[in-house]
Amino acid sequence: MNIQQIYTGCLAQGAYYIESEGEVAIIDPLREVQDYIDRAAKDNAKIKYIFETHFHADFVSGHVTLAEKTGATIVFGPNATTKYNAHVAKDGEVFKIGNITITAVHTPGHTMESTTYLLKDQSGKDHAIFSGDTLFLGDVGRPDLAQKGDITQEDLAATLFDSLRSKIMPLADDVIVYPAHGAGSACGKNLSKETVGTLGDQKKTNYALREDMSKEEFVKEVTDGLMPPPAYFPLNVKLNREGYTAIDDVIKKGAVPLSTKEFETIANETEAVVIDVRHQSEFIQGFIPQSIFIGLGGTFAPWVGALIKDIEQPILLVAPEGKEKEVITRLSRVGFDNVLGFLNGGFDTWKNEGKEVDTLLSVSAETLEQKINEDALVFDVRKPGEYENEHIENVPSTPLDYLNDHIAEFPTDQDFYVHCAGGYRSVIAASILKARGYHKVIDVAGGYGAIKKTGIIRTDVTSCSSTK
Repeated sequence: MNIQQIYTGCLAQGAYYIESEGEVAIIDPLREVQDYIDRAAKDNAKIKYIFETHFHADFVSGHVTLAEKTGATIVFGPNATTKYNAHVAKDGEVFKIGNITITAVHTPGHTMESTTYLLKDQSGKDHAIFSGDTLFLGDVGRPDLAQKGDITQEDLAATLFDSLRSKIMPLADDVIVYPAHGAGSACGKNLSKETVGTLGDQKKTNYALREDMSKEEFVKEVTDGLMPPPAYFPLNVKLNREGYTAIDDVIKKGAVPLSTKEFETIANETEAVVIDVRHQSEFIQGFIPQSIFIGLGGTFAPWVGALIKDIEQPILLVAPEGKEKEVITRLSRVGFDNVLGFLNGGFDTWKNEGKEVDTLLSVSAETLEQKINEDALVFDVRKPGEYENEHIENVPSTPLDYLNDHIAEFPTDQDFYVHCAGGYRSVIAASILKARGYHKVIDVAGGYGAIKKTGIIRTDVTSCSSTK
């Protein structure tokens, strides 16, 4: 038995390759599938099943393409309906892979088709669960994504409680937990940075698995503090349910080098968003006016999804030379397939041809300390949890995820400063604000990490929080 977790950090997503006696199962594959095919070929094995834990909202799965390329059977849990050929498993249905088995355990709550896959080894012993978004390390899946008709998030949370108590928690403590996501995913509130654990550890440490927890307490705690899901989530669900364009065709369409003239013409004719994916330190020194910074160095694709929202939005790219296909691939993972091309030669071509260039003022935390003493306006674009944990005194929370909801709070007639945790998100925010006409915006280099080293007055620390 060979189990491999294939973890993609920029998506905080885990796919799984399971091989036994020349037969392979893939669980929750990424959209680009050649790696799975190559692994199977190396093992002289055949991909037999593609198991989907649910209709994913935060990324486009590779199940459709992988099935087309290998002839493997796509398997979903009960209640799933698709527009392509798939096997909808019954609760408790067993699938044989070599000398091991995988049992579909229906665990609704995150979504109504959510299914956990229980792997039994060659002796028939429970070995591991592939829990999708039903159970994470440190958390459980958010119950608000599948609200429909009269079904509320509270209803789904109550269903999730029953699934966990009746299907997951009775399993032995030594059963390995392989979740679909880790820290950084928007599919839960408090995910661990660890990506593999045991059920026994989760029973001890995961707030949602407390033994003495009532259903009412569970519903309250799981739904408390949920922020609205990113707007692209339901669009990804639709693609995963109905099918999508092969990624090779998406790359072929988007990987088109454009001259500055072609680039400008397409931008004007299509109202394309220009995304600059260079490092923030390069971007602030010079960029195409009205372009948006979302750097490849951070959680690039999820930020595109959260901020641009419409997966049909035409996109033009400014990227480091040789990185263009990587950018298109990472965009396609979250359903953004409408890349129309990239600036040939990148930003240097634009600058060397004498085109208009914009810049972004960025100052040190020490400079901000001086300005705060002069009543400077400061805005914190970190996530609400980070802000609640600790922030500059008397500075409002204007999280990047919901920047548009706070647009009216930013001034147009005086300088103001934006900061995040380390300097990545603040440059994203500043670029968006500049493109919207807020030209007085100033970035704080190094973010809150640098601010903590100054004498700027801050609130007391209340708890641990993410700084991604």
